[in-house]
Amino acid sequence: MNEKEMKLNRYREENKSALPGQIVFAGSSLMEMFPIGKLLSEHNDQTVIYNRGIGGFVSRELLDAMDVCILDLKPARLFINIGTNDLSDSNIPISRLMENYDRILTAVETRLPRTEIYLMAYYPVNYEAAVEGLKECLKIRNNEKIAAANAEVQKLAERHGQKYIDVNANLKDDQGRLKAEYTIEGMHINEDGYRSIYPELMAYVKEPGWK
Repeated sequence: MNEKEMKLNRYREENKSALPGQIVFAGSSLMEMFPIGKLLSEHNDQTVIYNRGIGGFVSRELLDAMDVCILDLKPARLFINIGTNDLSDSNIPISRLMENYDRILTAVETRLPRTEIYLMAYYPVNYEAAVEGLKECLKIRNNEKIAAANAEVQKLAERHGQKYIDVNANLKDDQGRLKAEYTIEGMHINEDGYRSIYPELMAYVKEPGWK
């Protein structure tokens, strides 16, 4: 059993005691690593947020694991950040990523029509701050490609009548890169980086319902 399967099994068990109608975070490592429980505790915030991110997931894997990561929880609000690993693969065009993303949204809307879905803009990267072993990947998954993908995610949200949100302003330096002080190795975000976007993201978590 690989690490992804172990996490899915753990989430499957945790879902049995989860409360329906709460907030769910779904996606890959950039969502999984969001220390939302710690930040909520620090702010004495009782909001229930289930983080079902799984590191390494591509869009197809989330599509296949939707029951565990999303549907079984019956969320009132769903925040998705999926596709950055697709963007790291030169063999996966943005169009195929968007096809999978579209299928994810359609499945949620069919099964849970009242769930409000937030499609999060992909976070920037910083090639100059990257460790040597990651630089080849960031030549593929660069900020220009991320910007192009974000434009497609925004269109997808509009077509589905859902919300596209971009909470990246505080993460970016004056050149639009992920701030060096907020990255672990050029791509993933450290705790300080997540702290910088927490207030804006929580404003969306707590905004009045729109469905």
